[in-house]
Amino acid sequence: MLKKIAPFLLLAIFISVAGTIIKNDPLKMKYPVTRKTDTVDTYFGTKVPDPYRWLEDDRSAETGEWVKAENKVTFDYLATIPFREKLKERLTKIWNFAKVTAPFKKGKNYFFYKNDGIQNQSVLYVQEGLNGNPRVLLDPNTLAADGTASLGGLSISKNGKYLGYSINRAGSDWSEIFAMEIESGKKLSDEIKWVKFSDIAWKGDGFYYSAYDAPKGGSELSNKNEYHKVFYHKIGDVQSKDALIYEDKKNPLRNFSAGITEDEKILLLYGSESTSGTSLSVKELDKPNSEFISLVDNFDNNYTVIHNEGNKLYVVTDNGAPKYQLLEIDIHGKPEYENWKKVIPESSDLLESVSVANGKFVAKYLKDVTSRLYVFDMNGKKENEIKLPGVCKIDGFDSDKDDSLAFFTYKTFTAPDVVYKYNMVTSKMTIWFKPEVDFKSEDYETKQVFYASKDGTKIPMFITYKKGLILDGTNPCFLFGYGGFNSYYSPEFRIDRALFLENGGVYAIPGLRGGGDYGEDWHKAGTKCQKQNVFDDFIAAAEYLIKEKYTSSSKLAIHGRSNGGLLVGAVMTQRPDLAKVAIPTVGVMDMLRFHKFTIGWAWTSDYGSSDNKDEFNCIIKYSPLHNIKEVEYPATLVTTGDHDDRVVPAHSFKFIATLQEKQKGSNPVLVRIDTNAGHGAGKPTSKQIEEYADIWSFVFYNLGMKY
Repeated sequence: MLKKIAPFLLLAIFISVAGTIIKNDPLKMKYPVTRKTDTVDTYFGTKVPDPYRWLEDDRSAETGEWVKAENKVTFDYLATIPFREKLKERLTKIWNFAKVTAPFKKGKNYFFYKNDGIQNQSVLYVQEGLNGNPRVLLDPNTLAADGTASLGGLSISKNGKYLGYSINRAGSDWSEIFAMEIESGKKLSDEIKWVKFSDIAWKGDGFYYSAYDAPKGGSELSNKNEYHKVFYHKIGDVQSKDALIYEDKKNPLRNFSAGITEDEKILLLYGSESTSGTSLSVKELDKPNSEFISLVDNFDNNYTVIHNEGNKLYVVTDNGAPKYQLLEIDIHGKPEYENWKKVIPESSDLLESVSVANGKFVAKYLKDVTSRLYVFDMNGKKENEIKLPGVCKIDGFDSDKDDSLAFFTYKTFTAPDVVYKYNMVTSKMTIWFKPEVDFKSEDYETKQVFYASKDGTKIPMFITYKKGLILDGTNPCFLFGYGGFNSYYSPEFRIDRALFLENGGVYAIPGLRGGGDYGEDWHKAGTKCQKQNVFDDFIAAAEYLIKEKYTSSSKLAIHGRSNGGLLVGAVMTQRPDLAKVAIPTVGVMDMLRFHKFTIGWAWTSDYGSSDNKDEFNCIIKYSPLHNIKEVEYPATLVTTGDHDDRVVPAHSFKFIATLQEKQKGSNPVLVRIDTNAGHGAGKPTSKQIEEYADIWSFVFYNLGMKY
């Protein structure tokens, strides 16, 4: 991002960004003075200034110097926190334990990821059978000295001969696909570039993938992504020989991904215009020159094909069922939706996913944001419930359709993930892997409460704390939220949160509208012109914690990532009195221009667009950047990465420049800009520890906690 520049120009830039002291902090920090321009946009007659528009050019020398100046202020401040290094040492110690994922089977082999403790990236292992000796198949730590090359998606060929895998670098969404012989561990010559938002779907000795045309040089991390295409690559060929399978020249803002049934006879083509809703077409590969059959030609609902029996497809969908159902499609009969057959109808709980194991359907449900597992026969008759050890979240249920053994990950707020093995025949559940961590999990507990939001809607919230907690309003509390894109946060162990818990902290996560906690209706209730519901739900969560004396405003920190960064930005500008500390991470802060960068156009299904008059009138009321006033805001640490091409760092840059300009009072408002880091996925352990150590140092210090 930074370029070499002439010394006289460097001096001019330094003067422009670092000229004035804002004396509003006890430490007398010198905030950089960010150059302002007279840029103004007009939306339906409303003039909206954008004086820091120039910060959107993250390749310019001036932006580079601004980043350096801001980081210097931030890291100088963090260096004054007396327990910062001790806190980092403790976090590293807690983090340093072996972590293993649930294994999945392909052919004769089992595959799983393992991290010995604080390796920057987890390593892919393979072993023959359950009792075989595991060996390293792919170690991403060897690909970059600083650990910033990460393993993205992977797929095993049906014959078990090849591994296809994608590598992301420096946190970018861009990836490259490579191939390897599993038996020998030999990396092949295949290399696929400019891949983004892609699966790897094997057919014979080749695979389907999705990619864009090569972007113009220097614009890779900010330009709008257009004209997604699906290709087929045969092992041994150069990329230029890959066959174009599908493109849409009329609709540049659509994404396409390819899947394939296990028998490799049906190609599945999913299309999308946003983060919600898919089209679905199929192509019979065992019929020469067959055309795609369109099963769904709109984007009103979501569809996932989970299995096939010949020409019959089994699809999980919210079409006609906001909490999802499993349907059967006969593509040789009448493939229209009205002829689809119900196999597992919608219930009162959210149907999260369906797996096939030992000739049975295993359905994973979410009841009040906690997992349930049920077994059905192939006709949809419920046979039994798989009893789980306690309140938890289940990740995956990996099995072969003809295999009696399945593996899943058991997650809670108070202990690291445990991997279980389940026998479909005997119904016996045993622990396959249980980690040992330097944290006394047994000393902590989680309770779930339900509170009323502003409009009376009941919202669920998990609260985790040390047993024996005294409710006197003096406890430090960390409130985390998201509320968007049909996603949700259920029980999970976060290593960095353990640091807060063992120092007397209360950790709370509400199930905000906009998420997928209760299905598509819950999601829609927090989108577009109903987005304010999300902020109201979060504010009500904080007020509940204060009212019930878990904490007080002076002891409360609020945090969110990405869409959750938007949440924190909106809440702190609407209610600057609510919390003492705010941590908006990689947040969407400029709601008027988010759709102009990379994949931002796909978010309009949740946010709406400033190009639409009615939606603009809603968005302008909460857009964090445009609602900063001259008042005292909480102690704020904005965090972002210079390689974030999901939510470009300009969002955070413009937000903090405005916040520093208008902040009144004594609370520091800072930005921490990570280098060679993106939106979060694939971030090396070393960078995670450094980031969380700084975040928690800032939180502890400003909440008056001692360490």
